Amino acid sequence: MSDLHRRSFMTALAAVGGALPLAARARAVPQKDAATIVSTWDFGAAANAVAFARLKAGGSLLDAVEAGAMVPEADPTNHSVGLGGYPDRDGHVTLDAVIMDDAGGVGAVAALEDTVHAISVARRVMEKTPHTFLVGEGATRFARDQGFPQQSLLTPDAEKAWRDWLKTADYRPEANIENRRPLGDARDHDTIGILARNAGGRLAGACTTSGMAFKMRGRVGDSPQVGSGLFVERGVGGATSTGVGEEVTRIAGTARVVASMRAGRSPQAACEEVVRHIAQLRGDAIRGMQVGFLAIDPAGRVGAFCLLPGFTYAVTDAAGRTVVHPAASLFKS
Repeated sequence: MSDLHRRSFMTALAAVGGALPLAARARAVPQKDAATIVSTWDFGAAANAVAFARLKAGGSLLDAVEAGAMVPEADPTNHSVGLGGYPDRDGHVTLDAVIMDDAGGVGAVAALEDTVHAISVARRVMEKTPHTFLVGEGATRFARDQGFPQQSLLTPDAEKAWRDWLKTADYRPEANIENRRPLGDARDHDTIGILARNAGGRLAGACTTSGMAFKMRGRVGDSPQVGSGLFVERGVGGATSTGVGEEVTRIAGTARVVASMRAGRSPQAACEEVVRHIAQLRGDAIRGMQVGFLAIDPAGRVGAFCLLPGFTYAVTDAAGRTVVHPAASLFKS
């Protein structure tokens, strides 16, 4: 980072404790109609379409968010989720996922291998076991026991990227492959988080990822952790996170967003409060990192906010119209 960019970052950071800088005062684009489905990143638009169709066909909210999350999981060109995801530094593709409704139903998996649809395995954990979270070999064995087919997730493109990384990475985990973009940028690695509501204001959500590119074997980020990657509470709202998972996990980010909504803030104000908290807490340690949150309340109001420009989110209204928006950011660069 140049001296100019560093000074810009530190000036903005100093403003966090007081009035928000200009970039942070922006609000999510107002929605003419209440949102039905929201998801992270521009590739969330395709997920929203499938989730919306499932709702229109009579599916439950859980059916909808599961169906939506399955879209990027099965896309080999998306290197951040499911099939085609970048492997860990040892060459293993491992998946993390969580699904949750607003009545406390939860299922999650982490370090799942050789199974395309981690979100569906997570739902089986919720519905078929007395537990909420299975990891590693146990999660993979459970997937086989439940009839999920075994399939290699390492595609030729992802394997080539990994082998190229090994030549210069000194065997260090690295989120930012090209070292020119914010850690947590969707082009390097990320999740899809998806939230859905019905006309009665009930909510459900899902979050699924292949995690940080070339991570240490066994690393689990925020995505499958309730209260970090995803949190939903009846009568209050739901939130999902994106970016560098370690920074979200430090503060149980989505649980804090929902708690902020419970205290009376709008979804937008709640996302802003949590991003500002991360900036205050971590200071210079988060320079160059991306963290963002997306939230929805029972009335269908939406909020999104992030540390750095670049985070986008998809919003689908009750008529099935989807628009992708750029989220406002705390810092300009």
